Amino acid sequence: MNSDSREFICGWGAAFINITVTFPMNKVMFRQMLHGISTNTAVKQLKKEGIKNLYRGILPPLCQKTVSTSIMFGMYGAYHRTIAQHYPGLSDGMKLTLAAMLAGCTEAILCPFERVQTVLQDKKFHGMYRNSAHISRELLKYGPSEYYRGMGAILLRNGPSNVLFFGLRGQLKEIFPSLGNSWYSQLLGDFISGAFLGAFISTVMYPINVLKTHQQCQVGGPFISIRATFWDIYNSRNRKLSRIFSGVHVNYSRALVSWGIINASYEVLHKLLYYENEEMFSRES
Repeated sequence: MNSDSREFICGWGAAFINITVTFPMNKVMFRQMLHGISTNTAVKQLKKEGIKNLYRGILPPLCQKTVSTSIMFGMYGAYHRTIAQHYPGLSDGMKLTLAAMLAGCTEAILCPFERVQTVLQDKKFHGMYRNSAHISRELLKYGPSEYYRGMGAILLRNGPSNVLFFGLRGQLKEIFPSLGNSWYSQLLGDFISGAFLGAFISTVMYPINVLKTHQQCQVGGPFISIRATFWDIYNSRNRKLSRIFSGVHVNYSRALVSWGIINASYEVLHKLLYYENEEMFSRES
């Protein structure tokens, strides 16, 4: 198994573990993003809708996020190696930035999965669309471009997010004091560094996600620009900038858990796959 494929596999596995654990938190945050309501109100809505609807919409993010995270780690490594090979004179920071931005743009091809997930989670569509396949068929009636509502916001989010993640990931881990050399100490260290970094990035990018969510909750009709979407939200929330951040505390709480799990799971899978490969190589030698 070559290094390229291992990076993709580690990213996929880390995201799968994360999504299954954090989906309910994500759904609470989504309701707050969309309606500007409190956490208690969002939780009450989900309780009223029942357990059968709690994981409604998990298939698109499970497909999208596992593939997206796989692309994020795998393509970052691939782009970084390619850039280093063809442009060795570039600084390390420039190589990292270009590789991270390109990986983020590559992730954006999965926009249709986010689109379907958004429609599934909005309660106004519960009686209109049955499942992911039904929504996918209905969206096609408006043309292929309907799958890509919110694409601009996704590109604006993905590139800078990746630059921050890969640029600060190693540095942040070094800042935290060593917790020991045991496997569980290293696992905890990876979780903590990933948690704090993920919470920071997701908070910075939260308004862009709000814009993306509102754009993708429309089915049919004209495509609204990012600027126009911002003013629509701002005006509808009594022209209070703070209300655009409704749900941000749930967002960073979810991100603490989510990116802690992703970072720790990735490192565990990375070590297992690379260790296994090294062992096989040693036996063959």
